[in-house]
Amino acid sequence: MLRGVAGFGADSVVHTANILRLSADLPLVIEVVDTQEHVDSVLPEVDRMMRGGLVTLEKVRVLKYDRTPAS
Repeated sequence: MLRGVAGFGADSVVHTANILRLSADLPLVIEVVDTQEHVDSVLPEVDRMMRGGLVTLEKVRVLKYDRTPAS
């Protein structure tokens, strides 16, 4: 999960974080990497929770590096 420090709201108004006001309407990015089937199975629940915003679905190529120390 990543929280932005600035972003455009629904009305294209810039929202920023500052010390005096921690805005609840700053951008939030939640990334999930899983199979298409698993993502599709949770989308109805995500749809019920969303009150606004965007969901983007992207195909990705995942590379896993295992840095196991040599013995």
